[in-house]
Amino acid sequence: MTRILIADDEKDIRDLVAFTLQFAGFEVTLASNGEEAYQSALQVKPDLVLLDVRMPRMTGYEACKAIKAEPSLQHIPVVFLSAKGQESEVQEGLDSGAAEYIVKPFSPDQLIARVKAVLQQVESKA
Repeated sequence: MTRILIADDEKDIRDLVAFTLQFAGFEVTLASNGEEAYQSALQVKPDLVLLDVRMPRMTGYEACKAIKAEPSLQHIPVVFLSAKGQESEVQEGLDSGAAEYIVKPFSPDQLIARVKAVLQQVESKA
């Protein structure tokens, strides 16, 4: 089963995203900040990481850079989920190593489709 790590400091959003992805058949691990996301990624070795941008202890950008700097994790695609949709924010996310940047709000179907598309891109490169 495909494992997805979700990191968002807002519990309601984290739970909604988790429910949506579990309903689609994914196994989910949750984190409430960037540092926890990085530590969880080291332990769980997920197939994909979903990060909010604005989180305590370590931003999503910092967590993404840490994941991409770790040899055992650098192959894992990172997708940002953020209400910050300005072009500069999206570019910073992509520059930090993200494969995708999804702007909130999004529909459950849109989230599932974008996650599956990123996972398929990774599989086709392997």
